[in-house]
Amino acid sequence: MTGPIHLYDRYDEPDQLRDQLRRLLRHRGVIALGIVLGLLGGAALALSRAHTYTSTSEVLVRSTADPFGTVSVAADNQVSMGTEQQIAASAAVAVRAARLMGQADGRAAALEDDLRITNQAKSQVLRFEFTARTPKRAARGANAFAEAYLADRKARNQAAVQRATRGVEQQIKTVEAAQKKETEDDDATKALQSQLDTLRKRVVDINSRDTDGGDVVRRGEAPARPSVPGWPALLALGLAGGLGLGILLAWLRSALDTRVRSADEARAALRTPVLGLLPPGHGEDDDLPAVGRQGGDRAEMLRALAYRLRGTGRLLVVSPRRGAATEEVAVNLAAALAECGDEVLLVDADPGTAALTARLPLLPDDARTPGDAPSLPDGSRLVDAGTAGRFACCAGGTGSPARTGGAAAVHRLPAGSDSRTTVVVTRPLLEHADALALAQRVDGVVLVAGLGTTRRDDLRRVHELIDCSGGTLLGIVLDAGRRGRLRAVLRRHPARRSEAETVPPVVELPAQDDTLSVSRG
Repeated sequence: MTGPIHLYDRYDEPDQLRDQLRRLLRHRGVIALGIVLGLLGGAALALSRAHTYTSTSEVLVRSTADPFGTVSVAADNQVSMGTEQQIAASAAVAVRAARLMGQADGRAAALEDDLRITNQAKSQVLRFEFTARTPKRAARGANAFAEAYLADRKARNQAAVQRATRGVEQQIKTVEAAQKKETEDDDATKALQSQLDTLRKRVVDINSRDTDGGDVVRRGEAPARPSVPGWPALLALGLAGGLGLGILLAWLRSALDTRVRSADEARAALRTPVLGLLPPGHGEDDDLPAVGRQGGDRAEMLRALAYRLRGTGRLLVVSPRRGAATEEVAVNLAAALAECGDEVLLVDADPGTAALTARLPLLPDDARTPGDAPSLPDGSRLVDAGTAGRFACCAGGTGSPARTGGAAAVHRLPAGSDSRTTVVVTRPLLEHADALALAQRVDGVVLVAGLGTTRRDDLRRVHELIDCSGGTLLGIVLDAGRRGRLRAVLRRHPARRSEAETVPPVVELPAQDDTLSVSRG
């Protein structure tokens, strides 16, 4: 009995987390922008709120819902704290508070903006919190609103007393008029007199009631510290918020970005192996070819690519769109194959640009050996690749760029039984159809794409076109681009050049479906 077979899953949780982190760290500038915005927001909040003070006063609200009733009702059922809180925040109370603070009635709305009234659950205490620029003004505002609320509530209670008194006095007048009419019946006269005494006692009870309606249980005092955190706390808060904002923006940009950023993305979009990853170059004016004439990581990477593709026969080097190092890969691939001892023919089938042969170190006719002439195809020239040896180069066609190129290059290709290795470079596949005609006549197609500049949709279209045309897509070579001019100048410095010459490059050849890489030992 055998146990369960474990299948390696590249997309398990740790790998997914690392992949997400790599995607986010590609947009370090966006994360840095979010952090800067967070710090600026924290600094702005500190400048605007660092010198604000808040003072608090508390008022105990007495039960006055029915102060003149004869039925005893629980205190918590006689006071609606929600209603009292709304009354305390009303414009009438704000006008009273403005007058107590010695300001005009028109400033009442501005004072309401600085006031906050709260009430805890199951409590009859109103809390007045007033915010101002100075501690004394904050304490003065809190006490003014508490006193204004009590004065407003006292005025409402006194108005209720007056209304109740007038109602009882009206009843007294009615009873007195009835008493004057009843002069014969003693029992009726005594009943009216008793009712009159009760009503007069009621008037006395109403006038003896306390109409204050509340007490100040806590007066506002001048605070010693501002009501908001200081500079360090606000800057730390801004840093944390900016970091979160930066990560969110980086995630959004990563989710919306359709460009190829890694070898895994290229392999998933093209469904073919990544044959090599070219490290960043040193400038835009590198001589062709680099293999056999110059050193560097790119040359060693291209030499390792040639070792892997050796023996394929006829190769087509093409890119999805312009901008990739297609010619560099084709020329150095031909030079590296020549260094391995193969007879190589480089066919330039891209008439839309300057002739590739004009930028190559062509061998003069008088420097040819007697054995070179019979082996050269018609119209071809020899290219001096330095220590790598020599290889032949010819143009695929001449004339108008719109009508020549791929069709003429088809006739340049040797037969399938020819032992010569042929490397063909042509115009971008998604811009011209030359590569589709050539893909049917070659043994394999090598795609060259820029890392960070090529879209994943373009790679999918390339795969579909080559598959439908009957060609064989061997894989993709990713170009990391060029270094800036400053790094190129620093690299040409004598000290750095001597250091580079003393440390030989080491080429690492991975498995068949992995990316080739060059490192320095």
